[in-house]
Amino acid sequence: MAKIFIVEDDPMVATLMKQTLSKTDHEFYHYATAEDCLQQLHNNPDIITVDYNLPGMNGIDLMDRIKSYNSSIMVVLVSGQDDLEVVVESYKKGAADYIIKNDNLFANLENTVKNLSMNVVLKRELEVLKDEIIDRNKYANILGHSQPIIRVLKLIQKVENNSIMVLITGQSGTGKELVARALHYNSSRSRKPFVTVNMGAIPEDLVESELFGHEKGAFTDARERRIGKFEQANNGTIFLDEIGEMNLHLQTKLLRVLQEKEINRIGGNKTIKLDFRLIAATNRNLLTEVKEGRFREDLFYRIQGFLIHLPPLNERGDDVILLAKSFLNDFCKSNKIDPIHISKETVQFMLNYDWPGNVRELKAVIERAALLCENSTIQIEDLMFVQA
Repeated sequence: MAKIFIVEDDPMVATLMKQTLSKTDHEFYHYATAEDCLQQLHNNPDIITVDYNLPGMNGIDLMDRIKSYNSSIMVVLVSGQDDLEVVVESYKKGAADYIIKNDNLFANLENTVKNLSMNVVLKRELEVLKDEIIDRNKYANILGHSQPIIRVLKLIQKVENNSIMVLITGQSGTGKELVARALHYNSSRSRKPFVTVNMGAIPEDLVESELFGHEKGAFTDARERRIGKFEQANNGTIFLDEIGEMNLHLQTKLLRVLQEKEINRIGGNKTIKLDFRLIAATNRNLLTEVKEGRFREDLFYRIQGFLIHLPPLNERGDDVILLAKSFLNDFCKSNKIDPIHISKETVQFMLNYDWPGNVRELKAVIERAALLCENSTIQIEDLMFVQA
């Protein structure tokens, strides 16, 4: 369905035009003056029919104004002037059609709008198809063809090239850092730093210094100035993995940094302005953490600018085998081992296994099996699983 503006100062002609076009399934809006039409362009019309002889502004001048606002709007000039020079000028200026006000006016108008509205539909379908197309070369490190992983790639594609904060959720071992790297290296910040911080791996008494840095003499062991991770990520991306491990005191400081885009090194008085994109990840349910008082609600909504949830491996179908073969191939190449295959029985077993450790577990199991197998084929008995 197309949105059509009719700009016509003669109320009788306008009524007949609407009656003619009402046979089609479109939205119609009538404006008696050029000014009324211009004030409504923010409503994004697809087609505008413009009377050539409008009070205060002729049709070609109005078309110029419309095209300067949005060149994709299709303008049809309707005129009583059968003047070749006017017709030629109209087409040169970008008119989609020029219709003479004669006995065939309404039939010609109906036919023109029908054809142009088909272009609108085709254009929208093309836009949808463009959204569906994924350039897999950009995401070469994220393997998989299952619908859950395709949905993830589409989400990455939608936000990779802006600075909105992204929260990546999912079980441990699902590949959250791979998604963060894809977001960074396909963005306008790709030539700037990508700084990773695992919040669960830093001793609590060192986290603040690690993130924000410190000045020489700020505390006993501060023998020299240290640049923190946020400062290192200036103009680039900082990835806070396992953000749910952060204590409430540090959450308060992080919230201020995200709001103000500035830091103070520990022991320093200088405020340092920064430009960074934050990507955070967690395997926890942060909403539950908020309800139980372990995570600040305002910080939760701040970092969840755009949510990307990664599916567990057991929901990814045949991706299990695709990933296993990739890991196996890489392992054989890096260790200079002859190619190794996976037996049909082992493939079926792997497809039925639950993979609680997700992709990380699969990689470890495959690499161990490559060392244990005989006759260059991995059998079920070669698969060793670590019990939790």
